[in-house]
Amino acid sequence: MAKSSNSTKTGKSAKPYEGFPLTPHPSRRWCKKIRGRLHYFGKVDNPEAALERFNREWPYLKDGRTPPPIDTGDGCTVRLLCNAFLTSKKAKLDSGELSPRSFQDYYRTCEILIDRLGRDRRVDDLRPDDFEGLRKALAKTRGVVALKNEVNRARVVLKFAFDQRLIEKPVHFGQSFDRPSAKSLRKARQEAGPRLFSADEVTRILDAADVQLKAMTLLGLNAGFGNSDCAGLPQSALDLAGGWINFPRPKTGIPRHVPLWPETVEALRRAIAERPEPKDLADDGLVFLNRVGARWVRVQQKRGAEHMVSLNALSLAFAKLLKRLGINGHRNFYALRHVFETIAGDSKDQVAVNSIMGHVDTSMAGVYRERISDERLRAVTEHVRLWLLDGPAREGRQTGLEAASGVEVSPAHAEALKYADRSQRVRPTRN
Repeated sequence: MAKSSNSTKTGKSAKPYEGFPLTPHPSRRWCKKIRGRLHYFGKVDNPEAALERFNREWPYLKDGRTPPPIDTGDGCTVRLLCNAFLTSKKAKLDSGELSPRSFQDYYRTCEILIDRLGRDRRVDDLRPDDFEGLRKALAKTRGVVALKNEVNRARVVLKFAFDQRLIEKPVHFGQSFDRPSAKSLRKARQEAGPRLFSADEVTRILDAADVQLKAMTLLGLNAGFGNSDCAGLPQSALDLAGGWINFPRPKTGIPRHVPLWPETVEALRRAIAERPEPKDLADDGLVFLNRVGARWVRVQQKRGAEHMVSLNALSLAFAKLLKRLGINGHRNFYALRHVFETIAGDSKDQVAVNSIMGHVDTSMAGVYRERISDERLRAVTEHVRLWLLDGPAREGRQTGLEAASGVEVSPAHAEALKYADRSQRVRPTRN
């Protein structure tokens, strides 16, 4: 009688798919040799259950430790922690307390934790050497700034476990899961170069941008707006007749009362008039919508998948424009916020600059300060406006503001100019 060609004797054909990590044993159990010892994970007729057990026990066995029992009671695993954390953050995203970009960053961090630490790994069993290995893996694919942000977010997620009493004791990271030093961060920033645009480059950007991108670029220069600021700006925040915008910064919730240049007002009027119909009625009150009627920056469920994805059409559109114009360097739309802070700082009224930027003021003066006069705010924004006018105007060319609005530029905001002593202003060095 011929012997049965049972695939468990050969060990290859019985695998449910190529790359399956376990091997069938003659005893009809799935097995794998780990650290010189054979371990078994279940019967060959149930490869799914065996793989699930392998994934749960692998982080322990590879380190020579004994896995906890399958029935872990109310123990919190990395997967359960990440689900609870993201549920909490999603609620803040829906209420407008968290930006889409921040939520997406947290989502990716949770994916990394699950992938590197193991989805079924108990959080209270994590050790410093686990985090040392995690940091080494992150450092291979990230610069020092990105590494710092990733380590910060991972610590936030794991701190959530103790704060929410999902574990009895705080997670111990050890000394190896630290953030890059301040010296390393300074060095990386110097190597990357300044994130600034010159007045001439801004003129070229405004001249080449479409209606919506011009208006958003002007908001970056006039009000220090970033991507999420523009994407979430409601029309109700605009006082175009008076030339003001009242819109708290989404990231900090700090109120912002910003005077608008006449050119910015004109650009906003045009953007609203030519705005596409909203794809979602909930977005009907927004100032800006992309060509398909959706928010410029948003988080949505990926089609055919469980995870969320962040879509930043504004960054992509601005990057394409810079490439077309040949404006290179470590710069993007958010660099406009750097430009405003840098140039506005020369107005010598940092308190007013911080107010427009939406920065948190933790000083004692900030506690007592109830308001900042409109004259001070207008003097700051007018200083940036004069900087933008100065470069091209000296050579008799069209200015960035003229290119943006199509209207003749005249000396505006006379009261602000009287308030701010122009003779004391330091103009930035033009490269």
